[in-house]
Amino acid sequence: MWCIFHCYTSLTCLSHVLLALVIGGLIYFLVQRSKNQVLTTEDGWWGSGAPRDAGEDDTIRSFRVTTSDQELEDLYRRIDLTRPFPSLEDSQFNYGFNSQYLQKVVSYWRNEFDWRKQVDKLNQYPHFKTKIEGIDIHYLHVKPKKVPEGTSAVPLIMVHGWPGSFYEFYGLIPLLTDLSNPHNLVFEVVCPSIPGYGFSEAPHKKGFDSVCAARIFHKLMKRLGFQQYYTHAGDWGWLVTTNMAQLEPKTVKGLHLNFAPPSKPGLSMALSMMLGRHFPKLFGFTDFDIQRLFPCMEKLVVESIKETGYMHIQATKPDTVGRGLNDSPVGLAAYILEKFSTWTSHDFRNLDDGGLTRKFSLDDLLTNVMIYWTSGCIISSMRFYKENFGQGLDAPHAKIPVYVPTGFACFPNELMHTPRLWVKQKYRKLVTFTPMDRGGHFAAMEEPQLMAEDIQKFTKIVEGKVKE
Repeated sequence: MWCIFHCYTSLTCLSHVLLALVIGGLIYFLVQRSKNQVLTTEDGWWGSGAPRDAGEDDTIRSFRVTTSDQELEDLYRRIDLTRPFPSLEDSQFNYGFNSQYLQKVVSYWRNEFDWRKQVDKLNQYPHFKTKIEGIDIHYLHVKPKKVPEGTSAVPLIMVHGWPGSFYEFYGLIPLLTDLSNPHNLVFEVVCPSIPGYGFSEAPHKKGFDSVCAARIFHKLMKRLGFQQYYTHAGDWGWLVTTNMAQLEPKTVKGLHLNFAPPSKPGLSMALSMMLGRHFPKLFGFTDFDIQRLFPCMEKLVVESIKETGYMHIQATKPDTVGRGLNDSPVGLAAYILEKFSTWTSHDFRNLDDGGLTRKFSLDDLLTNVMIYWTSGCIISSMRFYKENFGQGLDAPHAKIPVYVPTGFACFPNELMHTPRLWVKQKYRKLVTFTPMDRGGHFAAMEEPQLMAEDIQKFTKIVEGKVKE
């Protein structure tokens, strides 16, 4: 009897071992398969008509931002013809851009804002254009004035989002390219305009999404002579640079982000939402994580509904509302600047002036608006939502983890809070996760010093200059 029992238990143990080996092997297979997954893409043609038989002109051309008396006269005429409409009493920015404060902004724009001076500021850095896949790509290319002997500048591409532009990085660029601290790395910075934004030509055909932008920016960097480089981004730039890492993981040395909403919620995220409030340590949640995430219905659902109406419009019928914004400078300013209020801090909704000048100057805010106005890009910039969301939530890149070294700067007033656990679900090689002291969605523009410090910290670790 003991012998039979012994044989039985031995077989049971063996079956358990075999089962464990099978499960372990399956997990290993799935992990290795995900590691080997690389996003694939094919060259496109976004110019008008069919591709040219002679091939593409890959010339790099200098570009300067310009203006004219006619451009300014047309702007002022349209501003003068605006038809104000009163806001509700005691509504502040809860119904959108407060009309009374909008009149003050418009008055400053019409009578005091110096666009010619801002054009000179825009041109302080070298601008270029080059044709890629049939359309003109605009970018800044800023080289450091001095590189320490025996070292080389670190190539870095920085990508903006909506309703921002390359101008968001103007406060950050000198902090990365000027070697004021001999212990810091010095960067060579490229800031492109996403096609359809700013001075990059808009695609002439349907289907231009974040993967297409990622492919074009890889081509741009290689055309400039870079074989490996770092990336930094927030907003749409987050997805574009994430796709760059997925397309060519050996080319992107490091990916630095300040925005990383979960692209495909997994089991760990679902469990953390159900149990994280009661068992925070189980999920590595901090007190700030609890404050920003719970109660989930209020913080993640209701708050999102309040702030994402624009997204539904732009993901479905961008051309309709876009046509009105393209005709009215005041309408365009209200639409864009409302985001610079609420997305900088939700609390700014309760202020009569939307808190706009607490973090930004009107000159900087209106310069960003003028980039949209003078280039006439508001419609094409909004189409980027339709092209990306038009594929649904099951795009191939949503399923592919990122194994490129990643740094995440977690700003406290970001639109959606993403705790470390959620970031790591997508970005498996998370090198740094930095809770920032202050700042919101437009962090590079709002807090350039904090951003520069975090980019330095992350890059030094990846480069092996300091330990993790």
